[in-house]
Amino acid sequence: MKQDLDFTFLFTNNKLRIGITWFLVLIENLLIALIPLFIGRAIDALLQQRADALLETAVVMFVLVIVAVIRRLYDTRIYGTMRVNFGAELVKRKRAQPVSQVNARLDMSREIVDFLEEHVPELLTAIMQLVVSIVILWTYQVQLGIGALALLLAMGLLYLLFHQRFFKLNSSLNAQKEQQVDVLELRSSRPVLAHLRRLRRAEVKLSDTEAILYGLLFLLMFSFVLFSLVTAAQIDAVTAGAIFTILSYSWEFVESSIALPASLQQWTRLAEIRQRLNSETVASPS
Repeated sequence: MKQDLDFTFLFTNNKLRIGITWFLVLIENLLIALIPLFIGRAIDALLQQRADALLETAVVMFVLVIVAVIRRLYDTRIYGTMRVNFGAELVKRKRAQPVSQVNARLDMSREIVDFLEEHVPELLTAIMQLVVSIVILWTYQVQLGIGALALLLAMGLLYLLFHQRFFKLNSSLNAQKEQQVDVLELRSSRPVLAHLRRLRRAEVKLSDTEAILYGLLFLLMFSFVLFSLVTAAQIDAVTAGAIFTILSYSWEFVESSIALPASLQQWTRLAEIRQRLNSETVASPS
């Protein structure tokens, strides 16, 4: 029995490659997460006419640049190879299916590798920054840590309300894409125009759903920033560096938290694509 074409297939055949790049991602993320803390320390040190913390901050930033460059040079090569191998395996398995369908699914297969290359590092960055932000905010004021956890819970519950609609809309869009080559082979402007209009309708519905979801998410996040600002101002004997650190990590928490629903949305799309790649039937657009 052949292994399904999905993330398990990619991990099984690329364990070492993926392990190395994820290790570099974790190092990079840890350094990124620590920068606001070092800047806050540097501010307080400079106000006391000391430069030691500033030097520490410079070293951390320099190491971050080196690690980030090495990771990106490495990622481009290993994920490019994975796209080639994954696509070749897909085409080998789908030889009996219509060319229009195989062509569309070949493009879709690249999205699975793209997720590993682009979205997983972003997600790991977000998780690392979220954890560090919650811990540091909690140490300054317990209410800040509780507020951050409450925001994450609210965002997760909000996304669950949209999950099924995202799956349905992506299914409709992908099914329409699978008709494209067949439509073009008709060499008639009317079917092509109808096909493009159906694509547009599917894309508009998907975009409208995203706009509503992210609008609600941003309202939640901006409320947390305002809460953090008010709470920070009420801390006894707070220093300028401490206020900077609190606000920096509050905003970093907000920026990082948006990566979670974005990754969940992409995961929903890929769940539909994985189902499609391993199906032998020809789906019709709805």
